[in-house]
Amino acid sequence: MIPSSYPAKEEIARLTARMLLEIKAVHFNADAPFTLASGLPSPTYIDCRKLISFPRIRSTLMDFLAVTVLREAGFEAFDNIAGGETAGIPFAAMVAERLALPMTYVRKKPKGYGRNARIEGAMTEGQRVLLVEDLTTDGGSKLSFVDAIRETGATCAHTAVIFYYGIFPETEPRLAEHGVRLHALCTWWDVLAEARAQGAFSAGTLDEVEAFLKAPRAWQEARQKG
Repeated sequence: MIPSSYPAKEEIARLTARMLLEIKAVHFNADAPFTLASGLPSPTYIDCRKLISFPRIRSTLMDFLAVTVLREAGFEAFDNIAGGETAGIPFAAMVAERLALPMTYVRKKPKGYGRNARIEGAMTEGQRVLLVEDLTTDGGSKLSFVDAIRETGATCAHTAVIFYYGIFPETEPRLAEHGVRLHALCTWWDVLAEARAQGAFSAGTLDEVEAFLKAPRAWQEARQKG
């Protein structure tokens, strides 16, 4: 079923943050920071992959993601929904089902045998493709997936994610320079606000997280020097 009537964007962001907190997908630890894929430290970590194990929450969030894309990109804007390997694959499948569109997925690199393909499924020249992922930090990984989609002759001008860090100012301009618009349900700011409202973590932890969110590069540099 194609969703068409859902809460306003601000309420979707609040509810998404609430659900992520409820399933303990959100981790805050200022004393023993997490190490990101970039190798940099962070007092925050989010595990959107946990969502697939919670049917009611995943269904609601996929409705939210579908309606967000319809509202922001258009009701007839896409011909194909592509998931990024691996976390984006289940979410792309669920969004494709809601929008009654074909689903494909994009490998991080060619599989090295057979057709040596990066695109799995049927994607054809001229199709307008929506790239679906679980999250984005600075947008870097999205560009490789977008390029692989475009190499088929299809177009990709939009990517949709459940969670967007929302703290690195270069992210959206970087995507825009590549001709891609980002659609997201919530950011760290939404999660922080909901965590404060719920008292989900200690005040000291939340204050340290806020300091990181306001100046992530400075926070990381200080920790590395320390």
